[in-house]
Amino acid sequence: MEDVLGYQGKSVVVTGAASGMGQATAQILTELGASVTALDIKPATIPVARALQIDLRDKANIEEVAATIDGPIDGLFSCAGLPGPPFSEWDTILVNFVGARHLAEALVPKMSEGSAISVISSSAAIGWQGHIKVITELLETEGFDAAVAWLTANEKKWSWSGYAYSKYIIDAWVGWWYPELGRRGIRINCINPGPTETAMMPAFQDLMGKDTVDQAIGPVGRYSTAEEQAWPLVCLGSPRLSYVGGEVLWTDGGWNGAMTMGRHQAQWADTAADEMSKTH
Repeated sequence: MEDVLGYQGKSVVVTGAASGMGQATAQILTELGASVTALDIKPATIPVARALQIDLRDKANIEEVAATIDGPIDGLFSCAGLPGPPFSEWDTILVNFVGARHLAEALVPKMSEGSAISVISSSAAIGWQGHIKVITELLETEGFDAAVAWLTANEKKWSWSGYAYSKYIIDAWVGWWYPELGRRGIRINCINPGPTETAMMPAFQDLMGKDTVDQAIGPVGRYSTAEEQAWPLVCLGSPRLSYVGGEVLWTDGGWNGAMTMGRHQAQWADTAADEMSKTH
């Protein structure tokens, strides 16, 4: 595969590399010539330079694994995540944000100038700006233990959905952290995928109902594949996008744009129902 994105010979770390979007990301990066360190709680099944097991709920394990990864690191792709039930809200927010942040902070000192952190969030983060005041309190915490202490003290504010709230936090985090990272020549961005065909999807459908999940399909008219989400993530991490930082890229098949402009099919259905009610 031609390396137009500048990954040949680069050293990158991919979390969640054993399945789904993380696996697709690791596969693409390997094919582009990068040396991939794959991290997951499960064994990686694709050929990478190095595969390590990690539990992002465990502070000591995160630090142990991070210590074994030598620099310079040219890219971190934070793809690990839990969908919520059947996992607990605590496990979900620890893996999706607290552990992910702790690992990233441990690896930043080993990251080279011009490197990038690319994170998977979700279209479930829509409306996160309405939670900035509370989210900022969590973002101001320093380290794993302080984040856990804040979450414990403020459990009622986020425990209605560890999944959705973790995605609110990630969308805010990239804008929060980039001013600091930028001074070190490191970028951070995230993608907000729409419904994607991965191993996590049945859990989402069981939790929220398939009809509800399907309402998050954009005008593209279908679920995405894991590879269709991995490519935008890989592009964000490329040195070719050196002027893109602190950004949220909606990879949702047009859902956010349609929702913003009142042109999503679910909104049209609501409008039609309202008009019908006025005539009866």
